Amino acid sequence: MLNRRTVLTSSAAAALASTLPTLALSQGRKDSIVIGMALEPPGLDPTVGAAAAIAEIVQYNVLETLTKINADGSVTPMLAESWEVSPDLKTYTFKLRRGVKFQNGEPFNATTVKFAFDRAGGEKSTNKDKRTFANLSTQVIDDATVVVINKEIDPDLPFVLGQATAVIVEPKSADTNATKPIGTGPYKLESWAKGSSLVLTKWEGFRSPGNAKINKVTFRFIADTAAQAASLLAGDVDAFPRAGTRIVPQFKSNPQFQVILGGSRAKTIVAINNKKKPLDDVRVRRAILAALDRKAFIEGAADGFGVPIGSHYVPGAAGYIDTTGINPFDIEKAKKLLAEAGVKTPLELTMTLPPPPYARQGGEVVVAQLAKIGIVVKVQNVEWAQWLSNTYGGPHNYDLSIISHVEPFDIGNYAKPDYYWGYQSKAFDTLFDKIKSTGNAAERLKLLGEAQKMLATDAANGFMYQPQFPTIAKKGVKGLWKEMPISVNDLSALSWS
Repeated sequence: MLNRRTVLTSSAAAALASTLPTLALSQGRKDSIVIGMALEPPGLDPTVGAAAAIAEIVQYNVLETLTKINADGSVTPMLAESWEVSPDLKTYTFKLRRGVKFQNGEPFNATTVKFAFDRAGGEKSTNKDKRTFANLSTQVIDDATVVVINKEIDPDLPFVLGQATAVIVEPKSADTNATKPIGTGPYKLESWAKGSSLVLTKWEGFRSPGNAKINKVTFRFIADTAAQAASLLAGDVDAFPRAGTRIVPQFKSNPQFQVILGGSRAKTIVAINNKKKPLDDVRVRRAILAALDRKAFIEGAADGFGVPIGSHYVPGAAGYIDTTGINPFDIEKAKKLLAEAGVKTPLELTMTLPPPPYARQGGEVVVAQLAKIGIVVKVQNVEWAQWLSNTYGGPHNYDLSIISHVEPFDIGNYAKPDYYWGYQSKAFDTLFDKIKSTGNAAERLKLLGEAQKMLATDAANGFMYQPQFPTIAKKGVKGLWKEMPISVNDLSALSWS
């Protein structure tokens, strides 16, 4: 085993909870489960879309990867039975499982692995990890052996190949996976009622059908936190991973429910468009960071469920250093920085917010705090698809936003010149190249520390907190992940007690 180096409270609601029967047991639904999700995915192909909600439905369930990332951050075989690494840490030889088929009957083999990786790194790819795959050269040795050669040293490659962007797609169905995903996993898509719910059913053609104990999984999309609580209390939802933090208190003392609080590798940030004036001036960005009280933000956005961060890196990750002291909360300093930059107040900015509660709640905090230094923030609430197409993937026509980046090791996004926050630094690019090319573990960790300091000093974004994701579920649900190194729902692990 290869380990990743780590990793609406109301009296009425309470009264209702005390009178509800233990629905999971009384209804006897031992072969089905309903899972709540705050966001509906825009599609079901994680190799073409960046939304984490895609992986929460399909990863490891419908679409599989060569390796699997577990709740503790360890990496174990999935479609690959084993792998060997060359002494220079650039060549990986994967031995693949034999006899595996896709849900359309096509075989899984080394040729499909090569197709999937070449497609992910190809010229027309929209994979958010396109750069990673473009550096890979994949060679077919035989049906059950594939060699992956990396241009750069990346000791974390087995972890990367266990993420949603690395799912193995079947050539004939690859172009329609967004609406009709075809994979090698234990579940297949049954139906999708847009705006409401999605159903996966157990695929009997799976190589180990007995591994999945739940026959039918229904995902219900519920963005509003009050509605999330109501759905759990009414028995309409059995488990709600990554539920809104605001509803946690009312379930903690309810004997019919379990509340699981776990860590993550996510970074919740106030994204700053570095290409927009006057935000292209580092003094203005530093002023914004100095005006933001992280503790107040965490309380307002996540009801206290978070740990402050000062850069795009979190406690528990290899090479983490505390950079919160680089841009401390200091209102007077913020005002001086704006004056030094020649900014006349009031300065008007627009903050584009996606639907998650932490973003909408956190937006209220940002508006109030920036007003104290003469920055007037106009809030623009948008739907998830709008945020993905216009803020993240489109013309980047925004000033500020709030988003949680859930990818475990994504500091390299700051080396992407066209990434949505528009940060560009030759110094950072050079430093990140060194990080990717060094084979010395101690040196790599040191360089990662320098990268964190550089992003903090450049005030590339407003780095706010590492979130704790609460899962609320009926007592009888077993197999839920506590720690969440990646954002998935591992359905094969679920069962009823």
